[in-house]
Amino acid sequence: MNIVSTEIQDYAERFTSAESEILTELRQKTLGERADNSMLSGFYQGRLLSIFSKMINPRRILEIGTYVGYSTLCLAEGLSEDGKIITLDIQPETNRVAKEFWAKSGLNDKIESHLGDALEIIPNINEIYDLIFIDADKPNYRNYFELVFPKLRIGGFIIADNVLWSGNVLDVKANNDESTIALHAFNQKIQKDERVSNILFAVRDGLMITRKEKN
Repeated sequence: MNIVSTEIQDYAERFTSAESEILTELRQKTLGERADNSMLSGFYQGRLLSIFSKMINPRRILEIGTYVGYSTLCLAEGLSEDGKIITLDIQPETNRVAKEFWAKSGLNDKIESHLGDALEIIPNINEIYDLIFIDADKPNYRNYFELVFPKLRIGGFIIADNVLWSGNVLDVKANNDESTIALHAFNQKIQKDERVSNILFAVRDGLMITRKEKN
């Protein structure tokens, strides 16, 4: 979903820094070969994730939902010299694609991949994170948030993707599928959470950006 007109989106992308050649190759391969390519972050959002990571210069990033590893590489661009991104996914086929491109990226040594159910993996990873990106199964967004929140440093950020869900969250009664209901409930939960400050960033399919203010 794009919230702005095609003309404005094209203009914005013209005045946005280029991505690396390996990201372009991965993006074009995904768009050209995969029926599920709507799951790809895409050029513009990828550049947003990259520059946001560079602003924070995180030592530890957690990504829930790897897909083909495009967003992983975008986020990894901002890691500190000794930084690492830990990325979780349950699909072995897309994980193989991700690893193929990570190996060619120059960032492979900064990426740690885990395959399996994130709800089971997260409790067993003993890290404190500076930045967490959630882009996985929508009904579990709230569960992921509560699970990772104690592992996020005060002042750290959680970014959750697809929180506008093609605009379906505007009318939950008409769009009463499980994902729409869960995402609207997640947005409500974040808005009421006194531990955080937040902004719902109306770009592409919506990013909920949350800063941890206290435990």
